[in-house]
Amino acid sequence: MGQTILAEHPPLGKRRAIAAITVGNALEFYDFTVYGFMTSVIGRIFFPSLSSYAQILLAIAGFGVGFLARPLGGILIGSYADRHGRKKAMGLTIGLMALGCAMIAFAPTPAQIGVLAPAVIVAARLIQGFSAGGEVGASTTLLVEYAGRHDRAFMASWQVASQGLGVMLGALVASTLISYLPAQALDSWGWRVPFVLGMVIAPVGMYIRRQLHETHAEEAPTANRSERRAKVRILFAEHWRELVQASLLFVSCTVGIYIVAFYLPTFAARELKLPVYVGVWAGVVFGAINFIVAPLSGRLADRWGRKPMIFWSRVALLVFLFPAFAELLADPSPWKLYGLVTVLSIFLTSQFPALLVMLTEIFPRHVRATGLSVVYSTVVAVFSGFSPFVLTWLVHETGNTLAPAWYFLAITSISSIVLFWIKDRTGEHLDDSEKRDSNPNSPSDTPFRSA
Repeated sequence: MGQTILAEHPPLGKRRAIAAITVGNALEFYDFTVYGFMTSVIGRIFFPSLSSYAQILLAIAGFGVGFLARPLGGILIGSYADRHGRKKAMGLTIGLMALGCAMIAFAPTPAQIGVLAPAVIVAARLIQGFSAGGEVGASTTLLVEYAGRHDRAFMASWQVASQGLGVMLGALVASTLISYLPAQALDSWGWRVPFVLGMVIAPVGMYIRRQLHETHAEEAPTANRSERRAKVRILFAEHWRELVQASLLFVSCTVGIYIVAFYLPTFAARELKLPVYVGVWAGVVFGAINFIVAPLSGRLADRWGRKPMIFWSRVALLVFLFPAFAELLADPSPWKLYGLVTVLSIFLTSQFPALLVMLTEIFPRHVRATGLSVVYSTVVAVFSGFSPFVLTWLVHETGNTLAPAWYFLAITSISSIVLFWIKDRTGEHLDDSEKRDSNPNSPSDTPFRSA
């Protein structure tokens, strides 16, 4: 292992460094949130000749299609981060996110270019999905490598908190537009505004990320070129068990997030006949809970261990799941929806930092970003991205409004079994090469200047 790359900028304060690392993740969830809440508008505009059900289904499919590109982005961008550095990979991802936002913001309508109009939206979602596939792996790896051995879950928690912040801001922007703009204005230009805002945020994120220190260590110059470029081959050949374990463990939490943050709000409006703005404000509640609870649960995971936080959070989640759903379905009201989202959000968020840092700790440094990117992007693509689509279809075909609860119960039960085979590394050094407590300049121990 060669020397760690030195940054060309003075060390950032801890708060600014966390903000710089997580800004791209916040932008990703902001963009997905506003698209999710604008699906009915996008469906009306881009599929005007279809029935209302077909419009919403195709618009939701447009939401999901971006997830198809995530595994490819996870493999390529994750491998790039392990070869050339976390910072370079994160600069690439945020630039691609900005491009996707711009394509949606200025997409021509079918009245202007005919059937090619939906293709522009699909292309933008594919670009954003490719970018998001590598964003979480690179940025989470950098957060965990910046941390010391006693605060890794706390550092990883800010990745989770940034997701909540992105969801909250996206829901606030969408709710403001839906609540205050006339329907004609919303359909003609209002739906584009959130994507313009996302496009503007990206350059700011790119600027502050330039000031980060790099934790990536370059391979020795004498290393064989094929060895330096074979991150993916090494990952699948030597760490396939870790890939399977991490993927199974991650399924429950990510499916739960997409159900609570993106499916429930549209479910409340479509199936329970609650006002659209109520569903959007439920997204704000989810984001706020995520942002507040994540750092607290990260601290607890560093103190009590990863496994206890994940296991007991999931037990509590399943205990409350069906009673809360049944109460909402029996007598739908805005406050019951907010209560359901609050309860589910607390128990989802309380496990997520511990889960995220455990997934990062399971891989060695030389394939860490690649491994985490592959796990995150593949699980999200296969299970989470199309959860709203699958659940919409299930409820429509079966007529069972408890389908989301049954689906989530099955996923969580299967996902949790793998906990018994994964080592809890709370308090351990991240890598053998980082056992250098006597070195005060170690990037693993003191990556920040005083905040």
